[in-house]
Amino acid sequence: MSEWIAIGALGLVAVGIPLGMMAVSAILRPGVPEQGKRATYESGEIPTGTARVQFNIQYYMVALLFVVFDVETVLIFPWTVIYRSALSQGVALSTVLWPMLAFVGILVVGLVWAWRNGAVEWVKSPLANRQKTERNA
Repeated sequence: MSEWIAIGALGLVAVGIPLGMMAVSAILRPGVPEQGKRATYESGEIPTGTARVQFNIQYYMVALLFVVFDVETVLIFPWTVIYRSALSQGVALSTVLWPMLAFVGILVVGLVWAWRNGAVEWVKSPLANRQKTERNA
């Protein structure tokens, strides 16, 4: 039971220290409201428009899929290095192969899901769709 007390104390410290730092910072920092602090910074250029610009979510989806499959290759590479030595030590092929096949299978299911939901298809602009329609007509 004492392990749980230690874990709880660690959790309290992990939450308490950042909250305490933010409280002390809020108390001690000077509050000088200025109009310049609220202006959008654009690399020294005169700000134009608002800072709220909607980006195509496709950029984020492609980046997320890249990260997922990049991590996959990072996890598969050490497995391939250990695979041969495990087989030479007499470990059964199924013992070595099934966990990696399950891992790759889960990733394939995720890729198929993303593909079916249109995450890997790049969205075309209305102008490109109109030009394609005009060419086909």
